[in-house]
Amino acid sequence: MKFGSIYLCIAFMAILSLQAQVYKNPKASVEDRVNDLMQRMTLEEKIEQMGMTSLNDFVNKPGVYGVCESPFVGLDKVADLSAKAKKHGRENTRLGIPPIQIAECLHGVLAYGATIYPQAIAQGSTWNPQLIERMGSAIATEASAAGVDQALSPLFDLIRDARYGRNEECYAEDPYLVGIMGSAFVTGMQGRPEQTKIGIPAGKVMCTAKHFAGYSVPWAGINLAPASLGERELRTLHLTPFEMVVKDANVYSVMPSYNEVDGVPAHASDFLLNQVLRNEWEFEGYVFSDYGSVSHLYNFHNIAKDKAEAAMRAVRAGVDLEAARPDVYPSLVQLVKDGKISEELVDRAVRRILTVKFKAGLFEKPYANPNDIKSKVHTPAHIALAREIAEESVVLLQNDNNLLPLDKKKLRSLAVIGPNADQVQYGDYSYTRDNKSGVTILEGIKNVVGKDVKINYAKGCGITDLSKEGFAEAIKAAEESDAVVVVLGETSVILSGLGWGKGPGEGEIEDPFTTGEGYDLTDINPIGVQRDLIQAVAATGKPVILVLVHGRPWSIKWEKENIPAILEAWYPGEQGGNAVADILFGNVNPSGKLNATFPQSVGHIPVFYDYKTSAKGINREPGSPEKPGRDYVFSSPDPLFPFGFGLSYTTFEYSEMQVSKESFGKEDLNVSVKITNTGNRIGKEVVQFYIHDKIGTVTTPVMALKRFEKIELKPGESKNVTFKLSYKDLGLWNSQMQYVTEPGEFEFMFAKSAEHVQCLKTVVFTD
Repeated sequence: MKFGSIYLCIAFMAILSLQAQVYKNPKASVEDRVNDLMQRMTLEEKIEQMGMTSLNDFVNKPGVYGVCESPFVGLDKVADLSAKAKKHGRENTRLGIPPIQIAECLHGVLAYGATIYPQAIAQGSTWNPQLIERMGSAIATEASAAGVDQALSPLFDLIRDARYGRNEECYAEDPYLVGIMGSAFVTGMQGRPEQTKIGIPAGKVMCTAKHFAGYSVPWAGINLAPASLGERELRTLHLTPFEMVVKDANVYSVMPSYNEVDGVPAHASDFLLNQVLRNEWEFEGYVFSDYGSVSHLYNFHNIAKDKAEAAMRAVRAGVDLEAARPDVYPSLVQLVKDGKISEELVDRAVRRILTVKFKAGLFEKPYANPNDIKSKVHTPAHIALAREIAEESVVLLQNDNNLLPLDKKKLRSLAVIGPNADQVQYGDYSYTRDNKSGVTILEGIKNVVGKDVKINYAKGCGITDLSKEGFAEAIKAAEESDAVVVVLGETSVILSGLGWGKGPGEGEIEDPFTTGEGYDLTDINPIGVQRDLIQAVAATGKPVILVLVHGRPWSIKWEKENIPAILEAWYPGEQGGNAVADILFGNVNPSGKLNATFPQSVGHIPVFYDYKTSAKGINREPGSPEKPGRDYVFSSPDPLFPFGFGLSYTTFEYSEMQVSKESFGKEDLNVSVKITNTGNRIGKEVVQFYIHDKIGTVTTPVMALKRFEKIELKPGESKNVTFKLSYKDLGLWNSQMQYVTEPGEFEFMFAKSAEHVQCLKTVVFTD
């Protein structure tokens, strides 16, 4: 009895202690837990929560940080470090506050052993948000197995300038398409919004929407350069996808952009971070700085004289956490003590950080177990998904005389040529570019044809070098073959554990990076002597198929005029070689559609589908070298390939467009169209719906995407596709900067691309 009484007493004391420490009670509300913990924290401890370090340093350096970064090592090692760091945070610090563990997850976890999916620009060209949601869920499974709590993904920037190196990380040029695809990624990673309003489910990972905002339209296409945007263009285009993911997908974190808009860097923008994000959209997560961006306020943008002033400007604007290392925010301690800023500003930021920690279950969830990695990472299901996404991302741009698909029964030999034919290319934020990690296009072709077709391979040239020494071998391979596949493209910066990847001549690949973060171009023609290579091969007279493996729209005007078949593969992930080969030989019918307009040349930039009526000039007398004109003297302003474009091995017919009401007020209405597969192959079609506001009080684009759906049809099969619209879908930002839907006529269009409208009806909004 005596010992029993002691045990009862201990248990009773434990209960009292738990009740006293509300923040440690998982049954208490998040708000109560945050309030309880906040009142226990010193000023210094609060500001430590606004900083970041690495998992390696969390245990070894003094202080308790809000966030820890996963190192670029194997996922089993990440899991081991995660367990040690979080155990230290929860069990060996004064208040037991664990860090948020972050990782890059743009197209797979940035760690050795993770599944490598197609790059974001390829994901966008699937036009299949269901696929991307599945991918987000799969990435979350792999990331959470290694202890990751938050992904610094995805991007909601727009592809509006092909020179800009980070286009490959973006989904599309259109804000609606970006918002839908990005929200699907977030939903897959985090969970359904109705769940995440309460908390992050097990096996899921918080997401970060970046870069807020206007980052991808810098002066001259140079990364971090200013963006020349008025508020109406900013709201209409660049803020729209962020609003969608905040309101529709409940994203937990937002990262401001490096750049400035109208003289104000995003990390000091009260307009962006307080007025729009918090007040207008009621964002409840926390603002995570881009790496070094708070420091940029004093050492790059020069709007603050020192660290202390930079800290004041950022925290007042609403930046809650400084990444990647504490530089500026430690100054907040003295600023508060000196009365230069209120401690309430610090409390505001810390409260937001702690709220997401409690919602994500960081105080209770089990530590990562390195032994779980093998069963959860790079599984057969994840590999199959990577292949499926690659298959749906490839865009057939040209197919003269139905050269594709190739018939391996009729081919005796096939030449495979080019710098990217036998080299995997994944795009930036990848951990490797080693061919052992994935399937090259050469390997994929061999997998399809087996011993039935003789393969003659020649590299031909490098990606950037100017040597033509390999041309003779490539020409010989072409001459000895029935047909030729030429694989051109680029190579991206990678993160392979050595900072920003390996430089030229330091291993893996000799070519310098030409795309990715910080790699911008003044010329978007094929790089180096790659065009010379395909011209030399084409001169043999053999049928040539061009496959592009790269991260931005290229100017391929000569290729369009001279090469019969062209495939855009972007960076297709670890299974890209198999996917491209299956499309080349007809095992898979291509269904990708362009998510960005291809310009004729760098001089045509900017070019996109949603241009204003004045954008192509008033003369409308396009010229050519043989016959000069106006708008332009020696060219037309037309795109090389339009937004939404992509061919198939079958054909689709649009008919019987219906609108539920041709005159409507503030109510929903339905629009529908009948799609029929009129060819002889099963295929997938992206049904695109656009609108045009015929007369507005401010100018509006000639067309704007409002809905889309990817459907699959058997030969001869028909399907009615119906979209529900709200009158708000027809709105604009008027001269008073109010979002309104103005009475008047609107054109409703179903299209195969922005330049291939199939059905059109005019409707009237009466207010």
